[in-house]
Amino acid sequence: MTTPRPLVLVHADESCLGNQFADRDRPGGAAVLLEHWTNGGWVRRDLWTSDPSTTNNRMALTSAILALEALRERCRVRFVSDSKYLVNGASEWMPAWKRKGWKRKGGAIENLDLWKRLDRIIARHQVKWVWIRGHSGDPRNEYVNDLAQNAARELSVTPGPVPSGFEDWLEVQREEKQRYLDYFEFAPLDGEESSTEP
Repeated sequence: MTTPRPLVLVHADESCLGNQFADRDRPGGAAVLLEHWTNGGWVRRDLWTSDPSTTNNRMALTSAILALEALRERCRVRFVSDSKYLVNGASEWMPAWKRKGWKRKGGAIENLDLWKRLDRIIARHQVKWVWIRGHSGDPRNEYVNDLAQNAARELSVTPGPVPSGFEDWLEVQREEKQRYLDYFEFAPLDGEESSTEP
């Protein structure tokens, strides 16, 4: 009997500042929250990166690459993002592009370099892509949104996974803003789903 791969929950978001401007740099950030359940509770790590001039779509792809490259072993991954471009692209469009030799009817594939890089990384893992609506009340989505915006503003990068600030951030949200008072955390229900989803 084979031991199941560890389950990692990933929440990711991206930010691109100054999208309204065509004639100047648009700094961007990508951030992820990695969660793994152990008998002692959740183990969490944060990652973020930035680019001095980019797009939301490139940063969404970067968030997935950042998260999956950080995993040291083959894992089952539940990847949650509010980017339909990333979720639909990774689960639907990319397999079709590969079958056609990385081509599509509508012309060149935008961000092909990142899609190919992501494809190579995905091959190591079992990834379930989940889309959620942004700013809809999920604290983990809001947390990575804050991390991504800060990364874009500061043009900062983590050298690797760092201890997460999610629990402290959540406590501040509860005490100062009276938000997420009904948010409770439990162990994942099984290999695919987590009871922490809204």
